[in-house]
Amino acid sequence: MATIQEQIEALQEEILRTQKNKATNAHIGKLKAKIAQLKLKQEKAAASAKSGGGDKGFEVKKSGDATVALVGFPSVGKSTLISKVTDAHSETGAYAFTTLTCIPGVMEHRGAKIQILDLPGLIKGAAEGKGRGKEILGVIRSADMVLFIVDPFQDAHFEVLHRELHNAGLRLNEERPPVFIKRTEKGGIDVRTTVEQTHLTPEEMSAIIRTFGYTSALVTLRHDTTAEQIVDALAMNRVYEKAVIAINKIDIATEDQIVHAEGALPQAWPIMRISAFKEIGLEELKDFIYDNLGFMRVYLKPQGGEADLEEPLIVKDDSTVETICTKLHRDFVRKFRYAKVLGPSAKFDWQRVGLDHLLKDGDLLTIVTKR
Repeated sequence: MATIQEQIEALQEEILRTQKNKATNAHIGKLKAKIAQLKLKQEKAAASAKSGGGDKGFEVKKSGDATVALVGFPSVGKSTLISKVTDAHSETGAYAFTTLTCIPGVMEHRGAKIQILDLPGLIKGAAEGKGRGKEILGVIRSADMVLFIVDPFQDAHFEVLHRELHNAGLRLNEERPPVFIKRTEKGGIDVRTTVEQTHLTPEEMSAIIRTFGYTSALVTLRHDTTAEQIVDALAMNRVYEKAVIAINKIDIATEDQIVHAEGALPQAWPIMRISAFKEIGLEELKDFIYDNLGFMRVYLKPQGGEADLEEPLIVKDDSTVETICTKLHRDFVRKFRYAKVLGPSAKFDWQRVGLDHLLKDGDLLTIVTKR
């Protein structure tokens, strides 16, 4: 009997052999659904093996205000870069696989402490476990942002890396699709949509959903949805993460080579040029990382005290009052009564709000706790 991995590879081969057009969309979607189910089964088996004393992989304690994972092929300069922009000392060398474990470093910039992780180079087949791929990908999935380091002399690097991350369930610079699937007791698969669907018919969607074991469900779609987005919504283990790209080694590449390399990258993604070895563009890279992480400043005013307008808290731009309380001390959540906000997120000055209030850049916050 074929192993789970062999079954996955056979389905992937069938997808590659299938000509992609409107008529085959649903068939490819069903194949992807089967792959997603097999991978979930594979993950459960791996988790069971770990709990039984198997390989625990890389253990990385997250610290700072955000975590960035460096992703690249071996020998693209990740170790040199992390040693120049953080307090980490990663061994460097002009040969492949210098880094054999995960090396964390902290970059302090514009008031934020940003943890940067130097990981072993990803190779083709990483999503299937080659080159300690599963451990590396597990760390990447837990990061706040991926920083691709690419070589201007290797055209195919980014495409291979992006495919491996995609196969591992990472959706980079993508929004979570507005697809809502609720299991029901009867009624079959009921597809309701607010927009015209051009990729799939309701019957084709139903066939994909049934592949996941649903017999009855209410499906609500708020945009034109692809087969892969249906599968992603069903798999429930996708990670939506920001990603940026740095083209390294510009000190030894010609302008034509750099422009050619840029042309092979997603044009909508943030891209910049650097030389880690010659320290070209590294200060700009720090701004590049900070700006794309989506930070904001929140100022604190103790109850009955003066506001601290000199040193704001640096937090992610999706932070709530609860995020701030947790960051300050866990007792703030336990003893929380209410908070008062002055600034962009408040409807009026010193609005009284709860833990779930979404803050905005420049807010002034007072937290009131039980005595």
